[in-house]
Amino acid sequence: AMTPLLALLGAALCSLTASAEVVPLADFDLQAMAGKWYLIGFATNAQWFVTRKATMKMGTAMLTPTAEGDLDLSYSSLSSDGSCWRKNNVAKKTDVPGQFTYVCQRNVNDMRVVDAKYDEYALVHTTKKKNGEISTVTKLYGRGEEVGANVMEKFRQLASEAGTLPENIVFLPKNGNFHVAAGCFFLYPDK
Repeated sequence: AMTPLLALLGAALCSLTASAEVVPLADFDLQAMAGKWYLIGFATNAQWFVTRKATMKMGTAMLTPTAEGDLDLSYSSLSSDGSCWRKNNVAKKTDVPGQFTYVCQRNVNDMRVVDAKYDEYALVHTTKKKNGEISTVTKLYGRGEEVGANVMEKFRQLASEAGTLPENIVFLPKNGNFHVAAGCFFLYPDK
């Protein structure tokens, strides 16, 4: 009989191989990714997320293709204390269209645009390596604050295949009535 630890290790190895096989979108179009996206779904087993997922809210991402074929990523959201949270990265193109790499807080990130209907949604899968440890993050972006049930199911499926536990596949709640100014959110009470 397999010990629980061996079973767990086996499951962990399986999830690593699954994430390694995530293939970028065949006919990836960098220019079509440009513009504003809402971060609707987020999935990872990473400890920082597990402890914060209950307070996370929907944010936005501005994706800007560069002349070199890289992708400038600019995220903004409201922190639980109401302050503005921002993050910027430049995802460097690789030889494979739709696959990018960037380093963030000493994590080496391999980001792949797995599926997209550019005027509606994009599914992005990222494998992070830090100090020999590997984790995966699956994100669902929408051009609006909502996507169809079929798209939500695609996201859930992709995250599951990457080894994400069902309770760590989350659809983020909307951030109230907000608009973006200077790259951040400002909340407005309901009129």
